[in-house]
Amino acid sequence: MAGPAVVALMSRDTWNEQFDARRRERLGRVAAPTAPEWIPRFEDPAGRDALAEAEVLITSWGASRLTAERLALMPRLRAVLHCAGSVRPLVTDEFWARGIVLSSAADANADPVAEYTYAAVVMAGKKAPFLAGEGRVRRSDWNETLRWGPLSTVGLTVGIVGFSRIGRRVVNRLVERLEGVRCLVTDPYADPAAVAAAGAELVGLDEMLGAVDILSIHAPELPETRHMIGAAQLAALGDHTTVINTARGSLIDTAALEAECRSGRLNAILDVTDPEPLHSDSVMYDLPNVMITPHVAGSLGTERLRMSDLALDELDRFIAGEALEHQIREEDMTHVA
Repeated sequence: MAGPAVVALMSRDTWNEQFDARRRERLGRVAAPTAPEWIPRFEDPAGRDALAEAEVLITSWGASRLTAERLALMPRLRAVLHCAGSVRPLVTDEFWARGIVLSSAADANADPVAEYTYAAVVMAGKKAPFLAGEGRVRRSDWNETLRWGPLSTVGLTVGIVGFSRIGRRVVNRLVERLEGVRCLVTDPYADPAAVAAAGAELVGLDEMLGAVDILSIHAPELPETRHMIGAAQLAALGDHTTVINTARGSLIDTAALEAECRSGRLNAILDVTDPEPLHSDSVMYDLPNVMITPHVAGSLGTERLRMSDLALDELDRFIAGEALEHQIREEDMTHVA
């Protein structure tokens, strides 16, 4: 029996990177043939007939928002499988009103982010990024190490803001790999039993701030989470605390963090910033106690193939009439990234 009509909607570069010959062949085995099977945008005239027949839409980074006008081009659409992270740029009220099933590959994207964060915690414990800058090691000025606080990964207290799919993976890695680590979690939606089972302690944000050596941010970007770590929260952190952000730059008040880092009181490892990138004249680029990477923690290169595999697994379940393992529902949008 022929499978559903499936159309992939993403840029050419993304299609070529996420769907190599093996994955295109896998897609072709289960889906009804469409011409074309991939289109770069809704407005592409060559894709109109395919969209009219599409029952499943596979999307990725850069896919257009599913407005009422675009959904009208796909009257038979039953499912959207997003082989990227956040679905927030995609969904609309009309999308939910249509009752279309939605799945996200964010779980596959969570692993590289968690691994980057774990590495950042280890580097922060040793103060490695800060000691390596400006030729301090070349000068063999070992007294300089005293400026950054203790150099150790043993017995660290790490605060996890957001027990998200990434936050819980970070906790798992820390508990499994770092000797004597204490993980504190703050998240209004977290299940206390799940946090305890992971080996962490669920606390309030105010209680957490004064107790941690490292603060790692993993909350979703929502109106209510903007600048959730502001001047007051940063002031509550102890001297030499390192702030790690691999979530969204807007969760931290950039000006307040800049002031604390410029004073030398706090350190920061930032994979995301607000704005992103920071303005070219930002002092943060030149501070010795700040490490900035250009949003590389998430899936890149061959890591992105795992997201395609997850989406194709979901397609198999959809065709078999099984429940999707990574379904996103409208009510989930209050707290997912």
